Amino acid sequence: MKKIVKQVVGIDVAQKELVITLGRMQDDWMPELYARKSFENTKKGFTALVSWVGKLTVDGCQIRYVMEATGVYHESLAYFLDENGHGVTVVLPNKISNYFKTLEVKTITDKTAADAIALFGLEKKLNLWKKPKPIFKKIRQLTREREQLIQSRTIAKNQLHAEQSEAEPGKKTIERLKKQIAFFNKQEKEIKEELDALQQSEEQVNKTIKRISSITGVGKLTAATVLAETNGFELVRNKRQLSSYAGYDVREKQSGTSVKGRSRISKKGNKYLRKAMYMPALTAIRHDDRFKAVYARLIARHGIKMKAAVAVQRKLLEMIYTIYKANVPYDKNYLKKKGEKKHIEVE
Repeated sequence: MKKIVKQVVGIDVAQKELVITLGRMQDDWMPELYARKSFENTKKGFTALVSWVGKLTVDGCQIRYVMEATGVYHESLAYFLDENGHGVTVVLPNKISNYFKTLEVKTITDKTAADAIALFGLEKKLNLWKKPKPIFKKIRQLTREREQLIQSRTIAKNQLHAEQSEAEPGKKTIERLKKQIAFFNKQEKEIKEELDALQQSEEQVNKTIKRISSITGVGKLTAATVLAETNGFELVRNKRQLSSYAGYDVREKQSGTSVKGRSRISKKGNKYLRKAMYMPALTAIRHDDRFKAVYARLIARHGIKMKAAVAVQRKLLEMIYTIYKANVPYDKNYLKKKGEKKHIEVE
């Protein structure tokens, strides 16, 4: 009689729905998908999901719930399962999408996605998910609130500019828009003060943010945003994964052996990371020889400034990860010192 050695619950998470595929592997090491169902993405749905899984799985073999990191929609389920003693694995989206390409599936649906996640869980070695540190969760809430606030303020400023440019501007409208902008400025100040207090409250996080901020163009707000959006790089194992998670991985249109169209970044990643890198990259291009050289080399190659700037954003994000892992401050003069060393060796 065959023995079950692995049980996986593959979960495709949407805003309102969880699409589930149950998978198991017996001691012949052949994966099997054997049950499918959908549940609401609510606590009531979570309870029903766990009950359904309990009825269709066997005791004595660990059950692992596997899902993608899909924005914030997976978080409530992951917290619920973890708090109730169930093994959870949260996988970066690029891992699942790359795995999906290896399967003989032509149509991507919620059901086929759940199947792919279940198969991935059965075939791969899985790491247990850890809840984000409370400080990272709070920082992320605040930085995202600030981002939304800035968008609203920009809209108000554009409306104010348009109104003031009218032949007969409305005085009351201008007055209200100015009050809105002042209110947004006040709220942003409050958020920054709250962020500073949070960073100061935990010494290790504060030291890490200061160390990352040693990189040219990267301020405390950018450093805090990157740490919060990656949960202290908890799911990241290398720079390539980080780039893909942020949506900086390159996608090409291919047909047979030929490449059709220009290669582009996928943008199928964390938009908050990409936004956080935009202004720091422009500063780094102007004031840091390392990133200035990358930018100049790419401009010389293809002449597209925006493409070169995006490449610098990716390099800057990877540098943040490198500084985090190395646990040392950034050395702006590294290239210069390296060049002088080579010059001495030649002499």
